[in-house]
Order: sequence, then structure tokens, then C-alpha cells
Amino acid sequence: MLRTDDKQIVAAGAAIYATNCASCHGAGLKGQSDWQSPGADGLMPAPPHDETGHTWHHPDEVLFAITKHGIVKAAGLTEYRSAMPIYEGVLSDEEIVAALSWIKAQWPAEIRERHDQMNAQYQAQKRVSNK
Repeated sequence: MLRTDDKQIVAAGAAIYATNCASCHGAGLKGQSDWQSPGADGLMPAPPHDETGHTWHHPDEVLFAITKHGIVKAAGLTEYRSAMPIYEGVLSDEEIVAALSWIKAQWPAEIRERHDQMNAQYQAQKRVSNK
């Protein structure tokens, strides 16, 4: 789903990320401090999107769903509160893919390869489950 080899998509994603994501996740993808604990407002802070965070541990489809629909809906959570906005109706599907493609393009090659392998396993599991 993510298109890290498409220079136009990645360039568009950089601009989309800068406008919509960097204010919380940081221009350098470092996220907010103490991102694994709720803030004073009870909301989970923005995690890093670089190789130190957990973003790359999720398949493309899950990252897309979290961005478009929010973590609560995407993961079927009931007790989780996040400051992450829902981008459905704000960004098009293509813009979400572009922003996520830019994020992935920033990861070291080894992390991108591991993410690609995880995506392949996820798709294979979906095919088995759908039979």
C-alpha cells in the first residue's frame, strides 16, 4: 500500500506530514516525550514514527486505518484515549498513503525491509483467513 519508491508520492507526503502531523509527531519523527504514558489530560501523547517507535510494527493497512479512522475505531478499543485526530474527511485516501509513505521512506533500510516482510505475512494471513 505504501509507495516509498515513488518520489512524487514521497515528496507530496513530506508536505502533508509537515502540515498535518509534524506539530505532534515532530519534524524529525521523534514524537512527544513520555509517549507511552497518558498526559495530564488523560490522552496518550504522539508516539515517534522513526525506527525507535512502534509505527513500523504495524502493517500498512493498520497504519492507514489508524490515520483515517483513529486508533480507537481501527483497533476496536474502548478504554483508550488519544489526542490523535481522525483524518477521514480531512485528508483523502491518497494523501494518507502519501504521508505514510514519506514516514516509511525515512526509516533505515533494515527497518523498511522488516516492515515489508511483516506486510507480506499480514497479507498471507488475510488470504488464509478469507478462505
